[in-house]
Amino acid sequence: MLKLYAMFLILIFLVELVAAIVGFIFRHEIKNSFKNNYEKALKQYNSTGDYRSEAVDKIQNMLHCCGVTDYRNWEDTNYYSEAGFPKSCCKLEDCSPQRDADKINHEGCFLKVMAIIESEMGVVAGISFGVACFQLIGIFLAYCLSHAITNNQYEIV
Repeated sequence: MLKLYAMFLILIFLVELVAAIVGFIFRHEIKNSFKNNYEKALKQYNSTGDYRSEAVDKIQNMLHCCGVTDYRNWEDTNYYSEAGFPKSCCKLEDCSPQRDADKINHEGCFLKVMAIIESEMGVVAGISFGVACFQLIGIFLAYCLSHAITNNQYEIV
């Protein structure tokens, strides 16, 4: 049973290792995918409150940014032609930006989101490394205990 437990730990460890390697190799594709989906969310933005629009508003409110690369990304959207900039682009709490670029944040959200993700990668890597160490210790101890039991070093009570 202990050997089976160690085998499962090895399997889980290998899956985690492969996931980390794949994530590292495809990190640029992940960035491009996020950027493309964020641009798509801007194009389909509406004030009725679908989940994409709410996500865009939340990102823009929390990070004090507007658009993907900058606020001018909104000028290519249907929402801008109907109502101007969304309220989530405002520099101040209560404003009606309409088409007034002075009332809105000028920085884009993509670089801010990527900066946050990259700054937190050290924490994620540290926690992952810690978990991997505990798994390796568990594998080693399971095999040691299994080996000790098979060599009859313990008396059966």
